Amino acid sequence: MSKKLRVFVTGATGWIGTALVRELRAAGHQVLGMARNDAGVDRLKAQGVEVYRADLREPERLVEAVRSTDATIHLAFHMDFADWEGINRIDREAIACMLGALEGTGKTFIGTSGTLLLASPGTIALETDAAMATGPIVLRARAERLVLDAVKRGVHGGVVRLAPTVHGAGDKGFIAMLIEIARSRRVAGYLGDGATHWPAVHRDDAARLYRLALESMSCGNCLHGVAEQGISQRAIAEVIGEQLGVPVESIPADQAAEHFGFMAMVVGLDNRVSSRSTRELCAWTPEGPGLLDDMRAHYF
Repeated sequence: MSKKLRVFVTGATGWIGTALVRELRAAGHQVLGMARNDAGVDRLKAQGVEVYRADLREPERLVEAVRSTDATIHLAFHMDFADWEGINRIDREAIACMLGALEGTGKTFIGTSGTLLLASPGTIALETDAAMATGPIVLRARAERLVLDAVKRGVHGGVVRLAPTVHGAGDKGFIAMLIEIARSRRVAGYLGDGATHWPAVHRDDAARLYRLALESMSCGNCLHGVAEQGISQRAIAEVIGEQLGVPVESIPADQAAEHFGFMAMVVGLDNRVSSRSTRELCAWTPEGPGLLDDMRAHYF
């Protein structure tokens, strides 16, 4: 795609957003980056990025940005796990407002979801699979559905489902949280027999996927930001134990909440995921290091 776009990026100062802004600009696209505080404004300005001051809690502020750009990539999410229902409601209201402003325009909106919505023991999830119907994580599926339903109303929309660990130097996500739990408890734990799996993708590969999706996505697709199909929780715990010098032990299911805290909600999910269709559709080939090697190199 030779056309250069002006792209509104929510979450432009976040973990993936920072890499995405860099990726888009390197490809010649212009970026309007959302920042919700002075520190975010300063970070974007230091990169030479045009700034739009807004917050998901004021969704009407997003309308001007999506109308004034060629495409929107939505990454922002308030990470407050103490109010899981509330932060998901804020996200859905912001998405609905942005999509409403784009109806009938044919402009692109790429939303963000997670592959954990497809967690199912013993299966390999595909891009065409629908989100699971039960469990606390399922609240995220409602946001995904908003985007896919908007395609019927003239929005050129799609969703990138990200692996639960988007890894790289500086990551503060699930893997970093598991490491901190192991540090504080002096044991690297895995739930049960440790045979549940998470897929993984390097941050730079995820950023490139969003850019390729922007340039090539057909309406209504779910794409999988997955480089490694599934890494066992036991393998992750073994690297943590090896690097911290602490024992690696099984945590019984009835002790999961006490040991893992809110992470108990996700460590027991078996989430093996294919990205074959995504790679074919977007001509995407992940190039970054695998999760376990990246952990050894950058997480301790």
